[in-house]
Amino acid sequence: LKPINTTATTSGIVEEEEEEEEDEVEPLSPMGHIFHVPGLNYFIIAVLGCKTKIDVETIKYGIKQTLIKHPRFSSKLLFDAKDPTKPVAWIRSEVNVDDHLVVPDLDPNMDSPDQFVEDYLSNLTKYPFDLSKPLWELHILNVKTKDAAGLGVFKIHHSLGDGVSLISLLLACARKSSDPNALPTLPVARKKPAPTRISHSAGFLKCFLGSLMMAKVLWNSVVDIVLFLATMVCLKDKNDFTRYGSSHEDGEQPPKRFVYKTFCFDDIKLVKNAMGVTVNDVVVGITQAGLSRYLNKKHGKDNGDPNHALVNNLPKHIRLRAVLVMNLRSHTMIEGLAKRMEANTKVDWDWGNLVGYVLLPLHIGIKDDPLDYIRDAKATIDRKKQSYEAQLSYSATKCFLNTLGLGVAVPLMHNSIGNTTLTFSNLVGPLEEVSFYGHPMAFLAPSFYGAPQVCCLHYLSSFIIANRHVQVQIIP
Repeated sequence: LKPINTTATTSGIVEEEEEEEEDEVEPLSPMGHIFHVPGLNYFIIAVLGCKTKIDVETIKYGIKQTLIKHPRFSSKLLFDAKDPTKPVAWIRSEVNVDDHLVVPDLDPNMDSPDQFVEDYLSNLTKYPFDLSKPLWELHILNVKTKDAAGLGVFKIHHSLGDGVSLISLLLACARKSSDPNALPTLPVARKKPAPTRISHSAGFLKCFLGSLMMAKVLWNSVVDIVLFLATMVCLKDKNDFTRYGSSHEDGEQPPKRFVYKTFCFDDIKLVKNAMGVTVNDVVVGITQAGLSRYLNKKHGKDNGDPNHALVNNLPKHIRLRAVLVMNLRSHTMIEGLAKRMEANTKVDWDWGNLVGYVLLPLHIGIKDDPLDYIRDAKATIDRKKQSYEAQLSYSATKCFLNTLGLGVAVPLMHNSIGNTTLTFSNLVGPLEEVSFYGHPMAFLAPSFYGAPQVCCLHYLSSFIIANRHVQVQIIP
């Protein structure tokens, strides 16, 4: 009986080990497959500015205690046995943090440190990841710039997750500067007041108006999804930027240049409160004003006239649209992510690329009143709020992937982005000063590259940071 019991126990151990190995392998999601296709190979760049010089050993210790406990940051790609270039799954692996940290030896007294950082970020777009290890890197630049005393630059492949998820994960690794044990506080949407009892006649009127509003939302949704599908097929923007190719003939992306700018959030809120609009309205209005003046200057000739900038030199029939990235999650994930990283047991991370797309037309023109740009932005955004375009675009993309396969879905996805001019996103930031592994943060500037567009604009409230990347051949 003893040999039989021993054999049974050994067999059980082998079965448990095989089950554990199966649990360590997770199939690549449909969106993960897309982000590894040439032309849609996206990478996220997040610049983290610190008020003090960055201690490498402290950062390394913090990453070991938190970040690499996330399965995406401790998994590498598993490739198809028949096609070694085709990734099919994630497989958990041992992570050597030193393999993911890049700490160049820099001269602290260098000339033009801000220009050096800008060139360094641009060079990060010129080389691919080593696919034999988890797809993330952290570059530590201990050089003093106009905004920070030290910089940490995360380079993360977009297949690891969407921008909202990844920025939430980084903030879950941070703590309040005033309380090292407390997580950052993020703005929350105000809850609508509970409805009060109304009379029958008022109730009928409310029901009637609600039906009209629902009909309007349905109509707007149909119009928006038709335009989205048309953009996937043939509808292109018409402006100076689209005269140039967004990628080389071999599918490789041209070099990008990242530029970030810090705004005073109090100024944004001052305009917001005075006009009765939202932060998004103000930010989109600023973007429209800047693009209008840039294109007008590009088409005009400076003859020394001080009013030259007010003369309308823009061509007619400009179509310039932005792909507005919308988070489809109903809640922020910082608290949940922090608890999961603290736990040593297997948990459900509720992770993935869960975003929808909204095609946002931008009004380009020279206006006498600069506030008109914000009014136009408010009208456009209010119209988009009365539509299910974000949810429908996500569902349509998922449907194409599941029914038509990558061979058909990828060109459609490429067109939906490449036939527009720029990508636009706005993420919320913490309400108070925070520290990243004990380093007080001055700013966090997220962006990404790889999209077949000439420009991407990303805003992070509440710091508030505007970060953009552009093709250097098109926008100097």
